Amino acid sequence: MVRKAPGEPVGDAVDGIASDVLSSTRRYSLGTGEAEILAILAILRILRIRSLLLPLLAVLLTLSACSLLPSDAPRDEPAPERDNLRVGVGNAIDTAPLRVAVENGMFRQAGLRVDLVEIEGGDEGIDRLASAELDITFASDVALFRAAAAGTSLQLQGEAYTAGENTMALVALPDSGHTSLEDLSWPRVAVDKIGGLGTLTAGSVLETAGFDLDSVGFEEWAMPRMIDALQQGDVDVAWLVEPYITLAEKDFGARVLADCSRGATQDFPMSAYAASGEFAQANPRTLSVFRDVLGRAQQHGADPMVIREALPRFADIDPTTASLVSLGTYPTSLNGVRLQRVADLMHSSGLLADRLDVQSLLPKPELS
Repeated sequence: MVRKAPGEPVGDAVDGIASDVLSSTRRYSLGTGEAEILAILAILRILRIRSLLLPLLAVLLTLSACSLLPSDAPRDEPAPERDNLRVGVGNAIDTAPLRVAVENGMFRQAGLRVDLVEIEGGDEGIDRLASAELDITFASDVALFRAAAAGTSLQLQGEAYTAGENTMALVALPDSGHTSLEDLSWPRVAVDKIGGLGTLTAGSVLETAGFDLDSVGFEEWAMPRMIDALQQGDVDVAWLVEPYITLAEKDFGARVLADCSRGATQDFPMSAYAASGEFAQANPRTLSVFRDVLGRAQQHGADPMVIREALPRFADIDPTTASLVSLGTYPTSLNGVRLQRVADLMHSSGLLADRLDVQSLLPKPELS
């Protein structure tokens, strides 16, 4: 240890101490913070100037805090408000990535238990959000926007499915004599819901083809019964989605008269997931985790083979039909501009009295 010689300036002694400490640091592999602490303690012992004790101690604490604690140490983030979610699901093709993610434990790895609840349609899911039977529901974008426009408080949690070529179509049976839309004069069209996605997209295609929509008769039929309605002559054409299009073609020789993913409805957003506004406000961190995992699940669903192999496990779809169905795309994040297309077409077609701002239904950016 260096000691201050009589008459030696204090500054020189301090320099000597610093030199000795650096040598010790190399010899004993001391860390930078530890070396600085030893230097300050040595100075205190040699100088023995009590009036300097407090200032030097302050320096010691500052240096040790800066040197020994990393400045970019992660901060503990608040935990999600809950560890389980009840999610309503419908059409197996639209919801396939979510189902696969639950099956593969992706949500469980993120700390969430997701219980899937089968629902008959989007309206049922939205009603069960209101009664707190579900935390999140799948529904068509049309159903969600219609409910929001009617005053239901909703927050979108992710897009489910976007239409691709022949994923929704106007279909006729071979013995009907209809081979194109031009063969129809006063068409009777089967749709799954009056004022729903079928009405909107079929109406757009028919109007583009030159039909006056006042001459079109939309009739509500359950999708599995539409072939019966065609066979019995109750309707002329049916608006079908997959896998019903492929089943109708394969089992009944049906022909597609018009692809409903064309023109104004090309690459059209079809469905999404939503929570009630109240639930979203109370559980922002939980829903943020859900959106994150859903986004990764949707990305996984970009591989068609993932979807085709999964469909027979989730619905009454045989492997042959699963290999033939037309598939759309699975958006990995919410896009307000893309979704606004649906709301604007609903407004221009008269399904919404006023224009709906879809951006108001999206999560706040800091929680997205």
